[in-house]
Amino acid sequence: MSETPTTYSGFVNEILTIINIVIAALLAFTFVYFIWKMIDSWILSAGDETKRADGKKYALAAIVAFVLMISTWGIVNMIKASFFG
Repeated sequence: MSETPTTYSGFVNEILTIINIVIAALLAFTFVYFIWKMIDSWILSAGDETKRADGKKYALAAIVAFVLMISTWGIVNMIKASFFG
């Protein structure tokens, strides 16, 4: 954010830029969390069957979260390109 927007288009572009940053940060955090849970479930607790089952649940939830976040990011960018060039 370099300067205060003076038009509605500039204001919306600033809001969309903030949303893009937040989505990217959430995507990065989710990816790191996913990797940690997979290491914890499948490597550190490889002999515990309940931990492995929990790891499968986390993997499914992480994939769904990735799909939703990337879709949201794409929709925000599509709206930004469509309405504000």
